[in-house]
Amino acid sequence: MKIDLYTQSNKKSFRTTSLFLALLFFSFHLNAQLKTTESEVGLGWSNNSVNTVIFRNSALTSFKGNQYTAYYDPEGRMVLAKRKLNSNNWDKVITPYSGNVKDAHNDISIAIDSDGYLHVSWDHHDTRLRYARSKKPFSLELGEEIAMTGVDENKVTYPEFHNLPNGNLLFCYRSGASGRGNLVIKSYDVKKQQWTSLQNNLLDGENQRSAYWQMCIGKKGIYISWVWRESWDVSTNHDLCYAFSADGGKTWQKSTGEKYTLPITKETAEHAWNVPQNSSLINQTAMTVDEKGNPYITTYWDNTGIPQYKVVYISDGKWNLINTDFHSKPFSLGGGGTKRIPISRPEILVDKSMLYLLFRDEERDNKITLAYADLGNKKWQLTDLSRFTVGQWEPNLDKELWKEKKQLHIFSQNVSQADGEGLVKVNPEPVQVLEVKKLPVLKN
Repeated sequence: MKIDLYTQSNKKSFRTTSLFLALLFFSFHLNAQLKTTESEVGLGWSNNSVNTVIFRNSALTSFKGNQYTAYYDPEGRMVLAKRKLNSNNWDKVITPYSGNVKDAHNDISIAIDSDGYLHVSWDHHDTRLRYARSKKPFSLELGEEIAMTGVDENKVTYPEFHNLPNGNLLFCYRSGASGRGNLVIKSYDVKKQQWTSLQNNLLDGENQRSAYWQMCIGKKGIYISWVWRESWDVSTNHDLCYAFSADGGKTWQKSTGEKYTLPITKETAEHAWNVPQNSSLINQTAMTVDEKGNPYITTYWDNTGIPQYKVVYISDGKWNLINTDFHSKPFSLGGGGTKRIPISRPEILVDKSMLYLLFRDEERDNKITLAYADLGNKKWQLTDLSRFTVGQWEPNLDKELWKEKKQLHIFSQNVSQADGEGLVKVNPEPVQVLEVKKLPVLKN
């Protein structure tokens, strides 16, 4: 009998020890998966968030083994930099161009076309187009400022480059002021080295409102989602809408396949999710697509008293919503200008059954945080990627590197932001690229 009790005790102890070792191994394995390294580029302007606003698209991009970035230095000069992937040696050029860095809207957007030319647009907030491209492939030396088409280029805001699968580029921006602007899209032909107007008013605010969009490029085409804003006041954001183009942006359709009559208006837009005004719905977040071409849109809004990140996505032809509960304290969005917000706008990635959100939250000391879940069970886990605070940073990542190799490289800088377009007097902070060696994968 004593032997039996001893045996049972040993078995129980063995099971407890095994469980502990399994948990320890899982923890060690997870930490090993999330190993990160930092590569410093140079000191950047950090008195506001102009270097790290989410709508830069892109702050960081790769092409044929080279990685490129751009930022404003402490004097407001535009700096271009590149390196060989897996190297910490950055080649840097202080360009002859500067921006009004006191306005956090005036970000820098870059792209590399399939011939290796660097395209740069910068310094916009209802102002004339500022655009240049490199003199040679793989060069950081820019030519003179030039027009694209010369049409609808006098009141530009939120410029974005996007790489198309055929090697050409898209360039989109808002033409007109907040609350009464239109979405303009231009297309760059690499062979002809020429821009043409693709859409001069894809999302028509009818001179009463404007669309704040996020766009992504998949193998099947161009995906775009947006919220409508009825005025300059962010509290008037409402409804999450959607459109898709399978022909390079010439024609557009709903998720059902129904063709849009262009331009798309408030009355004709497909609602991916209904969100009323005064819901602290943020604008200009992110979207992506999975291997099957299903879109995933991330944003945040408040329907419980506390704004939370949401994921709206299509599965089996139906729009679905994933809620999160990462944030615990209430806040509300209202007013104009660049806001100082407790949480950043989120970025989103999908890899097979895994869903990843990238963000920062004051409740986590404003570190760069990765949330991840298996789409089968949608149970979120969180881990901090950065060792230190990044202030009012918002996520920007190397999307071309992610598409090609599923490697996550993040543009990082500790920046400040006073509410309503103000400045904070702080010392310049280093611009860095944070590399995540391997993302976690959970088993359903």
